Amino acid sequence: MSGGEVAGILVAVFWAILVSFLAVVLVRLAQTLKATTKLVADVTDQAVPLLADASTAVRSAQTQLDRVDAIASDVQEVTSNASALSSTVASTFGGPLVKVAAFGYGVRRAIGRKGAAPADVPARESRRNVIVGRTVPSARRSKRKG
Repeated sequence: MSGGEVAGILVAVFWAILVSFLAVVLVRLAQTLKATTKLVADVTDQAVPLLADASTAVRSAQTQLDRVDAIASDVQEVTSNASALSSTVASTFGGPLVKVAAFGYGVRRAIGRKGAAPADVPARESRRNVIVGRTVPSARRSKRKG
């Protein structure tokens, strides 16, 4: 056997190993592609019903939002009507009621002073002093018997 024949045999062996390795890689790649194809088909089969359910849920949510929008506009209308009614009642009855209350207070005060003011107590002592929005009573008088 000559050196050329040995070299040819070595090249043929390496070539056979390389072809075997490539064949194994191609078989595994084919298995991976088959599994990927099956996985995509399964995902597609499951995704279509899920998308239909999601579409139904979105439509239902839109219907509920439309109802909430209608309720909110009704509440806003009721609020504006209540505000208008409140201002109407305040303007209609507020002024006369304040006048009646002031008149009643004045009558009570006049009747109270008429019978309760002693002649020997000066008017200055029966007054109260007002300090920064607070009413401070005047000095207490001691009642003497006899």
